[in-house]
Amino acid sequence: MNIFEIVGGVLLLITVVLATILCMMQDQNRDQNMTSAITGASNDSFYGKNAGRTKEAILSRFTWILLIVFFVATLLVNILPIYIKF
Repeated sequence: MNIFEIVGGVLLLITVVLATILCMMQDQNRDQNMTSAITGASNDSFYGKNAGRTKEAILSRFTWILLIVFFVATLLVNILPIYIKF
């Protein structure tokens, strides 16, 4: 193993652990369904209108960023050593 594979493996491990923690910290998605249509419940509130600035939105954004980093790092760790000999 060379240093690139070790650093890549550590980066993959850190991103997986952080993404798992962030996913578990997020609340469940409670969309409007047939029950809310019957009961008259509505998500048209101040909280619903400002959903992009909430804690859940921030956690979701960081989760997506970490998963993209994980995907790119996985590709680099597996493809780069084939073409570049360290």
